[in-house]
Amino acid sequence: MFKTYYPKPEDLESQWLLVDADGQTLGRMASRISAILLGKGKPTVTPGVDTGDFVIVVNASKIHVTGDRLDQKMYYRHSGYPGGLRVIPLREQLKRAPEKVIRSAVWGMLPHNRYGRRLLKKMRVYSGPDHPHRPQKPVRIEISE
Repeated sequence: MFKTYYPKPEDLESQWLLVDADGQTLGRMASRISAILLGKGKPTVTPGVDTGDFVIVVNASKIHVTGDRLDQKMYYRHSGYPGGLRVIPLREQLKRAPEKVIRSAVWGMLPHNRYGRRLLKKMRVYSGPDHPHRPQKPVRIEISE
């Protein structure tokens, strides 16, 4: 009789990965980052268990989007008051807060529950090339098409 493998917290090892978003297509990059956060590339992947790695995304302001998405894709937020809906096109959001664009794209590909929120905290996004995570010794990975 074989027993089902279930990873224990002391057996799990997470490493830090560095992704350069310069010239990357937003959706393709986000899907690959979400797979890394979920731990899909590891042999120990188990549903509902955090087996994924930490991800650092740099150069978020230099992402690439296809088609007319810069003007057609909208980001919505509401203040909670009547008439408090704010609509921001992708082009404007990339100028104001490019980190939110990548965070929103990755969040759309993760489970929308406590597990997904915990995974999203393992991703750090920076608009420029600098990040404060040098002591973690992140490994640069290429996310190619």
